[in-house]
Amino acid sequence: MVVTTGPDAPHIVQEESTSVTPQLNQTVKRLVVKFGGSSLADRERIERAAHLIAKECKKGTKLVVVVSAIGKTTEHLINLVNNSDKSPNKTDLDDVLAMGERTSVRVFATALKGEGLDARYFDPSDRDWPIITDDQFSNANPIVELCVQRVREHVLPMLDGGTVPVIAGFVGRSTSGRVSTIGRGGSDTTAFILARGIGAGEVVLVTEAAGILTADPKLIPEARRLDQIDVKTLIKLADSGTKFIHRKALRYKDPGIPVRVINHNNEDLDAEGTIITGGVSNEIEVSFESNTPTMSITLAGSGISENPDIVSEVAESVKYHSTLNGLSADFDSLILYVPQNSSNALLPMIHEVVTRHGEALAMAVQHDLAFIRIKGVGLEDTPGIIGRISTLLRETGINISGMLTLASSILVFVSWEDKEEALDLMKRVVKESI
Repeated sequence: MVVTTGPDAPHIVQEESTSVTPQLNQTVKRLVVKFGGSSLADRERIERAAHLIAKECKKGTKLVVVVSAIGKTTEHLINLVNNSDKSPNKTDLDDVLAMGERTSVRVFATALKGEGLDARYFDPSDRDWPIITDDQFSNANPIVELCVQRVREHVLPMLDGGTVPVIAGFVGRSTSGRVSTIGRGGSDTTAFILARGIGAGEVVLVTEAAGILTADPKLIPEARRLDQIDVKTLIKLADSGTKFIHRKALRYKDPGIPVRVINHNNEDLDAEGTIITGGVSNEIEVSFESNTPTMSITLAGSGISENPDIVSEVAESVKYHSTLNGLSADFDSLILYVPQNSSNALLPMIHEVVTRHGEALAMAVQHDLAFIRIKGVGLEDTPGIIGRISTLLRETGINISGMLTLASSILVFVSWEDKEEALDLMKRVVKESI
């Protein structure tokens, strides 16, 4: 893999490589440290961040630093561009927005040198720039295998030689040689990919927050910091609107490399924070969630979902006699999807709930349903997929008995006898959509 210079910009060309990938020395402690924009908002914070890096380097740790744009630079750049009469195309917009990070690496590398460290910043115009993306400008996708290869060829030897590489987050270079931006969570994405390439023992995200909290402190002042959270749980929070780590970035986290979130006011990079563990598959999967039939139980009436006693008693019945596969509710109904083999014990208990409450008038049961789940991070970024599934099943004569969306999942219930054909059709939709 080499970079050649064309008339407009460097671009990537495929060529048989004669280089030898450096062996990862597992006895050396390696970290990737990312500073968010708020952690670099002014001179004092930049100096504090540089001091944190210098302090850790004195312990013998090998560090790669990823920096976001200083303070609210990106927002200011967006406002400047959007104030013009005509909006720029995405390639020009990426050129502008990338300047925040491209300036930040230069400032931070200078600060590290002021601490007596040998530091070198990486810019997407450099021949050895490691983060290569596709051409989806403004929301580009890193080509992970190529990025990791280039990290090992260009960043790792420098790191092991005693230099602190400082790399612009959020920014990439497309295979055609143009500057690209990775979109929301782009600096975290850069940090996660670099961690894979250098064989890091941990990624440290230095932020304005103390870690990941049990709730938004603006809404719940008593929210506390979590000591640990799994990626799959964190993605559910991201799907529900949390802005801390974007779900796209979490797709690039290596399952074997933990991530620690700490506050920029800490005196040491070893400070306590929230540890993010595990990883997720980048593949969107379509599969049966159960080898046995599912049934739906519908409670009909008026104001059912507004009566907490009904909801509580139904949940308690399911807890003791079955497993809840899905739940749907509106003002006049409550629908449960449960394994069919629990019907003998469960149905009489649900009927008792109906007879005890005036809001619930009757119950109905539909047997012999198949429970199919489409799941995967990135599903929520695939517009129109629900419509395509519905249309194709309708055109094939397959009725949808229920469809629910939950985080990065779509749950579909169809007739048991149609399950194989429905599964194949849904796999086809997914394949054509991604």
